[in-house]
Amino acid sequence: MTTTDFSSTFLVDKSPKEVFPILLNVRSWWSGLYGETFEGSSEKLDDEFSFLAGGGMHYSKQKLIELIPDTKIVWLVTDSKLTFLSDEAEWTHTKICFEISQQGNKTQVRFTHIGLNPNIQCYDQCSNGWSGYLQQKLLPLIS
Repeated sequence: MTTTDFSSTFLVDKSPKEVFPILLNVRSWWSGLYGETFEGSSEKLDDEFSFLAGGGMHYSKQKLIELIPDTKIVWLVTDSKLTFLSDEAEWTHTKICFEISQQGNKTQVRFTHIGLNPNIQCYDQCSNGWSGYLQQKLLPLIS
């Protein structure tokens, strides 16, 4: 059985060089919807940060495991506790990935949460959450 990880793609007018540091600055776009707090950093390979939202309903810790300037960012979720799920650690060992490429005179940004697919409990709620962050917070920053 084939599963499809949650993914969203945007075309924007900024260059990959302009988009890349915005994506890397998770505090600038993965915040402001659910009372989020962050600890740590995400600037260089092996950096780690934690994310807490919803009054403690969502905790996750990410490690920057792949960093290709102006091209790709991958965080591994090393720990998670989503208290609204029966398997609170459902995000653990998933990956959050941005792939950036030039498409003519535009830049394509592809977001994929590898492991967040329709076979897991969190899919509907978490994909809606990602859509909110990507559309309401990230897209205005990179457009």
